Amino acid sequence: MKTKFNGILTLFLALIVQISFAQDRTISGTVTDETGPLPGVSILKKGTTLGVETDFNGKYSIKAKTGDVLVFNFVGMKSVEKTVDTSIAINITMVSDNVLDEIVVTALGISRDKKSLGYSTQEVKGEALTTNKSGNFVNALSGKASGIQIRKNNNMGGSTNVVIRGNASLTGSNQALFVIDGVPISNANSNSTSQGNAVGGYYDYGNAASDINPEDIESINILKGAAASALYGSRAANGVIMITTKKGKDSQGIGVTINSGMTFGKIDKSTFANYQTKYGAGYGPYYSGPGSHWNIEDVTGDGNDDQVAVYTEDGSYGAAFDPSLLVYQWDSFDPESPNYRTATPWVNAKNGPITFYESPVTITNSISLDQSTEKGNYRINYTQFDQSGLMPNSSQKKHNFSMSGSLKMNDKFTATAYANYIKTSAKGRNSTGYGDNINSMFRQWWQTNVDLKQQKDSYFATGRNVTWNPKTSKAGSVPIFWDNPYWARYENYQSDSRDRFVGNVSLNYEINDWLNVTGRIATDTYNEIQEERRANGSVASAFGVSRGNVDSGYGRRNISNTETNYDLMFNLDKDLTEKINLKAIVGTNIRRNTFKSIYSSTAGGLSVPKLYSLQNSGGPLPLAIERDERIGVDGIYGSASFGYNDTFFIDATVRRDHSSTLPKDNSSFIYPSFAGSFVFSKLTNFDWLSFGKLRANYAEVGNSAPFDFLYDTYDVNIPPGTSSTSVDNTKKNPNLKPERTKSFEIGLDMKLLKNRLGFDIAYYKTNSVDQIVRVPVSTASGYLNKVLNAGEIENKGIELSLTGTPIKTDNFTWNTNVNWSKNKSKVLSLEDGITNLQLGSFQGGVTINATVGQPYGVIQGTDYTYLDGEKVVDAATGQYVKSTTSDKVIGDTNPDWLMGISNNFKYKNFSLSFLIDIQKGGSIFSLDQYYGLATGLYAETAYTNDLGNPVRNPLVFNQYDTDGAGIPSAGYVATSGGFINSGVNADGSVNTTRIRADRFGAFGYRRGLPNSAFVYDASYVKLREVAITYNFTKELLNNTFLTGGSISFTGSNLWIIHKNLPHADPESGLSAGNLQGYSVGSLPTTRDFGFNVKLQF
Repeated sequence: MKTKFNGILTLFLALIVQISFAQDRTISGTVTDETGPLPGVSILKKGTTLGVETDFNGKYSIKAKTGDVLVFNFVGMKSVEKTVDTSIAINITMVSDNVLDEIVVTALGISRDKKSLGYSTQEVKGEALTTNKSGNFVNALSGKASGIQIRKNNNMGGSTNVVIRGNASLTGSNQALFVIDGVPISNANSNSTSQGNAVGGYYDYGNAASDINPEDIESINILKGAAASALYGSRAANGVIMITTKKGKDSQGIGVTINSGMTFGKIDKSTFANYQTKYGAGYGPYYSGPGSHWNIEDVTGDGNDDQVAVYTEDGSYGAAFDPSLLVYQWDSFDPESPNYRTATPWVNAKNGPITFYESPVTITNSISLDQSTEKGNYRINYTQFDQSGLMPNSSQKKHNFSMSGSLKMNDKFTATAYANYIKTSAKGRNSTGYGDNINSMFRQWWQTNVDLKQQKDSYFATGRNVTWNPKTSKAGSVPIFWDNPYWARYENYQSDSRDRFVGNVSLNYEINDWLNVTGRIATDTYNEIQEERRANGSVASAFGVSRGNVDSGYGRRNISNTETNYDLMFNLDKDLTEKINLKAIVGTNIRRNTFKSIYSSTAGGLSVPKLYSLQNSGGPLPLAIERDERIGVDGIYGSASFGYNDTFFIDATVRRDHSSTLPKDNSSFIYPSFAGSFVFSKLTNFDWLSFGKLRANYAEVGNSAPFDFLYDTYDVNIPPGTSSTSVDNTKKNPNLKPERTKSFEIGLDMKLLKNRLGFDIAYYKTNSVDQIVRVPVSTASGYLNKVLNAGEIENKGIELSLTGTPIKTDNFTWNTNVNWSKNKSKVLSLEDGITNLQLGSFQGGVTINATVGQPYGVIQGTDYTYLDGEKVVDAATGQYVKSTTSDKVIGDTNPDWLMGISNNFKYKNFSLSFLIDIQKGGSIFSLDQYYGLATGLYAETAYTNDLGNPVRNPLVFNQYDTDGAGIPSAGYVATSGGFINSGVNADGSVNTTRIRADRFGAFGYRRGLPNSAFVYDASYVKLREVAITYNFTKELLNNTFLTGGSISFTGSNLWIIHKNLPHADPESGLSAGNLQGYSVGSLPTTRDFGFNVKLQF
């Protein structure tokens, strides 16, 4: 990597030296249309890459010399060319053009006129990604384009799920391909399978695309369908996120831009637990003290019994709070506690779990230098990202250094290069999943009488694990279920770091004015270290390679990943006649991927406390888990596009890939695409129609097998050197063939009323066949699964994008955009004899599945039983009657539809923008509700019942209303607690049986409720972004060293306008991947407020 970096750095130095010699005089002016100044007009020196844009007042300045030709372009306006004479001022008035010449970046980084495309693409400008400084530009795409679903979670630096037009693969990756300046980069996720299955004690390390600096992004073009992305070969089935980076721009000398921003977070309380405040520790009236809610122990040592809160339990079904009642609690047992051997009032904690979280702060600073001349351009940027997290002792830092440049060596040769080095480090990511997760403790297993400030003071005063949940009341007792949360954060922490280099060098040779050839070498490589620690004295839990329960340990994972692409491409653009144009590409791509990882850990705990080293293992080191992958794909491709009279366009592409992960006889596969478009507005003369285009396409793309799916391999067992070996529990398949996705799309693109109103609507249908999957087999075979080609998924949907400018005057402009999409997926088939493929199994008894005839990713579990549409209740117990099997479809993780509504208002130099993000439908299972209701934490468990009494009052029935078995039949005293489940008995009569609610399990999973009771509608309406910006005026900057600048006040996730999931954010999840729709122990969402200052020199 060092050699590659040094070579590219040398090239950049040469570029800068060459570029800096060119000198011109400054030409300035104002660009207007019929309504006034035009901001954002592109001005280029013809035949060069030199260019600028007009500011908010339509003003510009550019360096040029006499004889140069300036080209003025703006979407919806006719292009204007002006030759520079002896004047230093050129003012332009642009007029509307019924034909839009909008240039977009397509596959392989090729720029195309958008009207010629026969497939759907959508562009997002870079400035839309940097308004709010989140550190992960992927999250900022939410709501800004149709057909793309962004699912983020609240973990610091956590993963984001990016799916375009639905899931196309049953068990493979469904993540979109990320491409920078035409070159694919890694978006790998190093999280373990267990982390994705919500097994506790694992961390979300994020996905690699988040390394990309949003300050470097000029624009993003989303290639949605197979026809748009087919030239990228076997990774194109999931769509492409095309990133175009910023280049050097013209300035009077070297242009300098400084950006500095800061954001502050505040918890949205609607996404955290709403605790009941009436009852404290315990599981119900099961103990020996008064009212059966207390332990009786001699805490003070005076030989007398003391009334003690039930410290060994992790629920809140205890005695009602009473400030006059003094009891001994967890802080009475430790000699270093201020309350040692002291009884304290029995009250709800003043400082509940929400006080545990800290206010996250993010600081982003960047500086860039750029220049552009006739000989080329360059841009250098450095960005520092520093974030303190929501959880105590959590932080993330990024250092991002990038360089890009282009040099016109002579009339024939042009060299370009891009280099990006990213140093990322993090500490204190939160553990995810069910066990060993502080957030699960707060949301599921907690005592409302525990004061977090006292827990904090105990840890920092003693440095010990003084927990609220000890095994005994003896001083120094170890925890029974849960650590002191501050001990967990400051002692049992993880850390990780990643060094990454992304770069490419290309050389373009113009053979003649219609044919050129480009050669390019690109690499993306990173090394990552992940370390996990568990301190002596912690709760014993699963850890390390063997996942044995230990109270201490150390684990380390080393990862290296490299992708290298070699490209040679001939590009033809020729007018065959006055009306017929041909664009063609012929090229080859050689891709090589290597991935190595090794994970090792201690076993049997740590010999020496706080010495985190593999050599400090309490027992023999287990064999490390290693993985070494090498994948090669060789591809050749071609495309041809014919245009007739700028009205009719026909495209065709073909690609052939040869993959090393497929068997020899099936390793090569070919897939074509065809597209056509008809700009019908060229043949009409309606004043109201500015532009109109019909388009249609059909495409096929392939997808090769994952690594290590062909041949059975054997593991050498412990101890090394013996002849004992074992085979993997999955039978591999040496006869695999590639997956194939077939896609059809038709669309209509129109601009109306002089481009003041526009829409783009598309209908698509994709079928993914010959899925490469693991399916279960009989254990009598010696295996659990086998690999084969089986199954078909169908996705079909509608996408709609609306753009409008309802108001535009000299001083005020209102622009609005609406993106709406609806995707419907369906599993059409699996292997013969198999109707369900389980994708994941979770705590709580639910599974995520691919079920024939159902959408991909349905939730299965137990459900209510029904009689004529009414839920059936057992008349004897008052509990609901559940289904006898857990294979009922009780939810669908896919949304019904998605919508984003953005508005931008500009008045003179002020602008206000906001984005509303909407999801309708989808399902999510909440393990927090499943357990948290059962333990009596939530306010829903301490309400006033239908008799007007606290629901937790004892259930008391009249003596004459008792049958011989002591089961209540009817009639309750006026003070009775309990509740009646709505529904009917087996005979159809209305249920009247009251059940008690004064003990653990009265609510939640122990109430006999089915899994479906904890599946919620995942709909939401969010005020996702707000920004107020002031752009400094030219008058304000006169007589200063500044050439431009702005100040912005921003907000993100400011308001969840509507949601149905209680106590959590419907977007909360585990990580990226195919397993969605499961919420457990998630962090609360924060409302983020910030400001940003931009200065240009």
